[in-house]
Amino acid sequence: MNQVTVSIICTVRDEADNVAALLDSMLAQTRAADEIVMNDCQSVDATPAIIAAYAARYPQIRLVRGGHNISSGRNNAIRHARGTIIASTDAGLTLDPHWLARIIAPIETGEADLVGGFFHPTPRSLFALALGETNYRRSYEIDPAAFLPFGKSMAFRKEVWEMVGGFPEWASHCEDLLFDLAVERAGFRRTFVPEAVVHFTPRSTLRAFLRQYYTYARGDGRAGLWTHRHLLRYTIYSTLSGLLAIGLHRPHLRAFIGLLIGSGVVVYTRGPYRRLWSRLGGRSLGERLIALSLVPLIRLTGDTAKMVGYPVGVWQRWRAQV
Repeated sequence: MNQVTVSIICTVRDEADNVAALLDSMLAQTRAADEIVMNDCQSVDATPAIIAAYAARYPQIRLVRGGHNISSGRNNAIRHARGTIIASTDAGLTLDPHWLARIIAPIETGEADLVGGFFHPTPRSLFALALGETNYRRSYEIDPAAFLPFGKSMAFRKEVWEMVGGFPEWASHCEDLLFDLAVERAGFRRTFVPEAVVHFTPRSTLRAFLRQYYTYARGDGRAGLWTHRHLLRYTIYSTLSGLLAIGLHRPHLRAFIGLLIGSGVVVYTRGPYRRLWSRLGGRSLGERLIALSLVPLIRLTGDTAKMVGYPVGVWQRWRAQV
């Protein structure tokens, strides 16, 4: 049997509508993985059957089962992986054909122990287009030194995973960032490869987006992550509410307050509008106006979801410690 050096791992649950596209993109890599370990985490749909059918045709694909959340499922996949280098991705994505070659290159050359790739939105509707350009920065807007890899696009030496105790299984969200921070504390080297890209589809409705960001923020609160960032958001919105209240009772200040708030909105939406405008070429005037009008609504919805979700997570962390 040939020595296994690179394993792609992924944990899935009820992904029958997209797992085939993910597997196809894994098999189409310019640098073929020595094995692909797919962990099924309690699916009740046809997901494991689809993976098993692929495994019957492609011997490098292995189906394993285990775990109760994404952290434990990912850990189970890695425990079964035989590679010394682990490349991790998630369900609901497709991989650029050069993703694996690019994301493992710094590890193979001895330059890094943990590598973060990037992710690009592939929208299927006008709303998803506006959401993708509002919420997801381009790679050139990222500070490589501060970027923490996401589980959907990362690679690391299996030894690193072992030494930090794997992904924290108590965390149902933010587990990848907690893993990154543990790797950092252990003194391992990290780098960012923006050319290692996976493609994802943004949420298709405002309700689904709100639920997604509520869940993310709740995970932040439970994990104790980004406290200052969340406190800053509360401070900004409290200040905004105060200014609006002053404007209601002080008519002579309304123009000034309106200018102040308007300037803040411009600064807050400048990046999203710049990204979105570059993607609206060929769209009708009506579509452009609709997409542009969605930006502040998406910003407000996301911030509201975070401000509601974060204290719920903090409360859950407190309850777990009592």
